[in-house]
Amino acid sequence: MIRSKTQGWKIPALALALGLANVGAHAGEAALYGPQAPKGSAFVRAYNAGNSELSVSVGNAALNDVAPLGSSDFKFLPPGSYTAKVGSQSLPVKLDPDAYYTLVSEPGAQPQLVSEPPFKNKQKALVRVQNLSGKALTLKTADGKTEVVGNVAPKSHGDREINPVKVDLALFDGAQKVSDLKPVTLARGEVVCLYVTDAGGKLSPVWVKRPVVAD
Repeated sequence: MIRSKTQGWKIPALALALGLANVGAHAGEAALYGPQAPKGSAFVRAYNAGNSELSVSVGNAALNDVAPLGSSDFKFLPPGSYTAKVGSQSLPVKLDPDAYYTLVSEPGAQPQLVSEPPFKNKQKALVRVQNLSGKALTLKTADGKTEVVGNVAPKSHGDREINPVKVDLALFDGAQKVSDLKPVTLARGEVVCLYVTDAGGKLSPVWVKRPVVAD
């Protein structure tokens, strides 16, 4: 499991309407992350960084047919120790009560269990960078002028609360732009994660949001 890191920043008030606030971990946010669950449940989803469909199971939670570069929704299950089946691979995992996790499948690498601290502020959106690569990375506006989530260490994450807005962002390695990112719309109460993997030595940043479920 990668270690967690929440950072603070000093940023001028520019476009983007970035709203500074402390980011905390809050338990029991089933209303944000999935259907109602018994008190003390654990929540898990899958992110597929590969190029073919993926099926994952943990206990009685089945996360089937996850599209390439896509994710499942969160499912709940009792906390405890399990053997997660991620495609053809297995991973022992320990799930804590009122905690959220993403099982990540990356080509040529062992699957990883990544902690996802919950988010409670319904007036803001949360941008999270899950840096699974081997180098420190920074999320900025596409023009490189405004730092959004700064200096996220390898195998850690960084968070930033901002006002709901549609933004154009880019990933940077120091002053060098790694990649422009797809425009993302941030809604109140929503967590949007940028997962950065580095299979084959090439950085691959992908936005991960909860799937939209048709009525």
